Amino acid sequence: MSTPTSMLDLDRFRATPLQHEPFDFLCVPGFVKRERLEALHRDYPKVDKPGSIPLGVFPQGPAFDALIEELRGAAVCQAFSEKFGLDLSRYPTMFTARGMCRATDGKIHPDSASKIVTVLIYMNPPWEASGGRLRVLRSPNLEDYAAEVPPDEGTLLCFRRSDTSWHGHHSFEGRRRAVQMNWVRNSVYIWHEQWRHRVGAWLKNRTGGAPAHY
Repeated sequence: MSTPTSMLDLDRFRATPLQHEPFDFLCVPGFVKRERLEALHRDYPKVDKPGSIPLGVFPQGPAFDALIEELRGAAVCQAFSEKFGLDLSRYPTMFTARGMCRATDGKIHPDSASKIVTVLIYMNPPWEASGGRLRVLRSPNLEDYAAEVPPDEGTLLCFRRSDTSWHGHHSFEGRRRAVQMNWVRNSVYIWHEQWRHRVGAWLKNRTGGAPAHY
């Protein structure tokens, strides 16, 4: 059950059915409570480069810290475990944040095999652009989609990773915020990815950016 101090509406999450076609996924608008959005916008990491950025690379505030702490917590792990029929408490979690999108982003992919469940929480004003809306795909064809998710503030999209969990979006360039959490198979993968993303962030500061996906 969601508590008065919670930033997340776990009751809404539990009440949303898991979709099984084309793969296990669900979308929950309003997953982040509306009254918490203003503080989260203020305290979101000041990411001004494209790509997945490890937490701590850019300044972030206390409301964002509280969001990450809650996402790491037992209640969230239990809710997602029940939804996907997995014991996710056995696996470590990895977090990154995105702030900017390039025209070359959004390429179709299924996610790395080291990931078990991917969670995206979007933090943007109501989305009017036609690009940048993540599509849940039946095949590696961007027009063969089962769902399209605008990256509106507080919206959750999560899915069980598989070899066919294809997703991507049409081109968009500009600010596009998303927190990504993954349950992954081992901590070595987290170390490798955090190192890779930190190096990537350093290179982006020098070269102006590189492609990203979400």
